[in-house]
Amino acid sequence: MDSPSPDVVGYRYNFIGGPPTTTRPEEMGGPATVRFLPTRSGTDYLSVQAIDRSGRVSGVTTYWIRVKSGRAPVARWKLTDPAGSGSAAAETGTAARAGTGVTFGGTAPAGTSVTSSVALDGSGDGFLTPDAPATDTRKSFAVSAWVRPAETGRTMTAASQDADGAPGFSLGLRAEDSGPAWSFAIGGARVSGGAPETGEWAHVLGLYDAETGKARLYVNGRETGTAAAATPAEAAGAFQIGRERDASGYRDRWHGDLGDVQVHDRVVVTDEVTELAHRTPKRLGHWSLENATDGASPEQTGGSPLRLGPGATVYRYSDASCLPELDPDCPYVPEALVGDGHLRLDGESGYAAIDGPAVDTGDSFTVGAVVRLSDSEPAHPMTVLSQAGEHTDAFKVRYEPSSRTWQLVMPVKDEAGAPEKVVSEIEWADGGEGLGHRLAVVYDDGADTIKLYVDGQLGAGDTADFPNGWHSTGALQVGRAKAGDGWGEYLHGDVDEVQAYQGVLSETQIRQLGAGAGIDP
Repeated sequence: MDSPSPDVVGYRYNFIGGPPTTTRPEEMGGPATVRFLPTRSGTDYLSVQAIDRSGRVSGVTTYWIRVKSGRAPVARWKLTDPAGSGSAAAETGTAARAGTGVTFGGTAPAGTSVTSSVALDGSGDGFLTPDAPATDTRKSFAVSAWVRPAETGRTMTAASQDADGAPGFSLGLRAEDSGPAWSFAIGGARVSGGAPETGEWAHVLGLYDAETGKARLYVNGRETGTAAAATPAEAAGAFQIGRERDASGYRDRWHGDLGDVQVHDRVVVTDEVTELAHRTPKRLGHWSLENATDGASPEQTGGSPLRLGPGATVYRYSDASCLPELDPDCPYVPEALVGDGHLRLDGESGYAAIDGPAVDTGDSFTVGAVVRLSDSEPAHPMTVLSQAGEHTDAFKVRYEPSSRTWQLVMPVKDEAGAPEKVVSEIEWADGGEGLGHRLAVVYDDGADTIKLYVDGQLGAGDTADFPNGWHSTGALQVGRAKAGDGWGEYLHGDVDEVQAYQGVLSETQIRQLGAGAGIDP
């Protein structure tokens, strides 16, 4: 920024949507320079005013900026080569030769564009390398990969680049006293965070921003750990997949699966990180509860039906003997929650269940339903949704009348008397005459959080840390929960639009649950 005026002492400026900021030249009347990193493509503008030593402000000058999309990776190995391959083809960059401890054709992380992966056996022959550097580590760059460790008790490297007697950077898993953590190390700095799990896929990305001098680590699309100042040295050696080099040779070999390794020669901004780590949820079941045949209400795509137990019926508004809008003498007839029908439960023995688990509770999932209580003051807790293990429920959503709250209860493990994680949102019962409430449980395995949504909203105290979700084998239950060696907490009320997804629905999709149509991620 510059001005022909010799007595300018500052420049007031702002980028589109940003607050006004003032910068000062080194000498009065001189220019000033600011650094700006666009975080999205498209049209932007910069508005500037000069300020002289008397405080007078010039007119506004506007500069339009048109930002391109970020450059493609400078190196990328999708690692989708057929079984038996001896090298990994490069989408950009140089093909990577594979050691004999590499097996192509492995499974891929569900819900991603990755179609297969490679397995590395953790031995000295389990590596891939293009025998050339992938990036200049003294400049801004990012390195990322999908990773699934076969063990977490030792330090393992997913990607690195050789330098003089030490890795120029390393990205992978680090065994620490407090437990395993994801790690990105460069130039004397290390950023660690997250909780690696054996056999679980994660997306990891290490970023060095030469402009700020900071190293950052992202796990499953979220920044993890604390950004650290780094001073990287030149690392002109070969890029490595599955190992890193020190003065005595290669070490910290990866044991597990790897997919889609990418290297960018620039800062990868937050939205891009989120997109790289995105996993599209998969719809596993949608029970609209419009009708029932032979005691079963169908799943919309032909999956396992909800089988109705004693005390459970499917109520259809159109089947009522009279309708208040047509007959003024007709007693009150409650409308169906969604559509023409819903499930009605008697609070004593009524429930519905499918033949097995609706979701894998050890991985990310979303389960939702619409519910309306028949009692404004229930005498006991009542469960809307649960999925059972052997001794406890993997999760359950219930109404607790003593505190008038909806509660999400998720035991830590499948043992009798196991401690529970509870997330609650205060919500009054509607006494059977309202539109009901839309409840949704969202477990994010990557972020190790469990959330309860009521009518599409979160509130205070409704998110809990939950690092170790376990795999339940019991069936999805509607209207009851585990109670000792049997069942209890029977619901007296109506339930509709039961939906189950493997994965995390977006905030927008969660708000759409219960509207009468399944979400198509």
